[in-house]
Amino acid sequence: MPTPSWLDETVPYLTASVPALGGRIRSMPEDFCVDERPLYLPCGEGEHLYIKITKRGLSTPDLVLRLSSQLHVKAQTIGVAGLKDAQAVTTQMLSLQGVKAEAVAALPTDERLLSVEVLGRHRNRLRKGHHAGNQFRLVVRDVREGSEEPLSRLFDELVRRGVPNYFGPQRQGRSGTNFQLGAELLQDAARRNKMPRSKRIWFMNAYQSYVFNHIVARRIDSIDRVLLGDWAMKSENGACFPVEQPEVEQLRADRFEISPTGPLFGSRAPWATGVPGDIERAVIAELGTTPDLLSKAGAECGFRGERRALRVRLNDLVWSVEGSVLTLSFWLPPGSYATSVLREIVKTNA
Repeated sequence: MPTPSWLDETVPYLTASVPALGGRIRSMPEDFCVDERPLYLPCGEGEHLYIKITKRGLSTPDLVLRLSSQLHVKAQTIGVAGLKDAQAVTTQMLSLQGVKAEAVAALPTDERLLSVEVLGRHRNRLRKGHHAGNQFRLVVRDVREGSEEPLSRLFDELVRRGVPNYFGPQRQGRSGTNFQLGAELLQDAARRNKMPRSKRIWFMNAYQSYVFNHIVARRIDSIDRVLLGDWAMKSENGACFPVEQPEVEQLRADRFEISPTGPLFGSRAPWATGVPGDIERAVIAELGTTPDLLSKAGAECGFRGERRALRVRLNDLVWSVEGSVLTLSFWLPPGSYATSVLREIVKTNA
């Protein structure tokens, strides 16, 4: 297997023509603020109590464990729409099954659990992906002097073409090598079957992410182009369709109505044809596998796979530079990473 290149300087930048501007990110949690955008609000009745929590320096899994202990409920009864960074100040919704509002109101706050707000009751548990995206407010310190002009060019390109939809390093663990175990599990059914399903799916997802990132890297120059044989994704609902008339569909891509996609392999995830298909097969061949092997492993492990957009729209960008401090705000759709924006600026692993 090739030497890992996980979102570091060896993975190509969309804005490679703009020089690295340097800078430090996450100097303090307040430099990385995330507000989850709700997909819906509670209807007012049901067994699930929706709450909104603002936390600092606390990961979502650790937050769930803390609430489980303090409210005396099983962690499995607590629903979340997305996982938020630990080294940040983040706000997100959670759902609590069978918990009274009075118990939540009595929760103690501290330097990590900053605030807790009861939103109301709802019939359904909050599940992964049940949010409309994330609003980011970021600070990059110690950027190079005279960075206004190159930043303007950089952001113009990202707004016009989209942000590379690389998976961030979170799925790869502290060592950054979860994908390697996922690759080994592909070839070892006996070893897979000895693992709990949730654990093997976690490592397989890490390998999915690794494969997808390599395909994005190979398509970086055409990340905003739909080609004959592509599977394109509709921005409004995530539905995918094969591209048969690229000259017609490109007009929709220019308006961000659709985007080209790459595979998150599984038992039913389709592969592209034509030039895009050749690229996908070449990438996975270099990684030592084939579409058939990946699809078979997905079937044996019980996941279908899907297509994922190669880029995402950078929405409502506002930015300013004061001295050596860059501040910016924007929002991204679910499943995309602000680190993909930051790494284009600093041109190092964000």
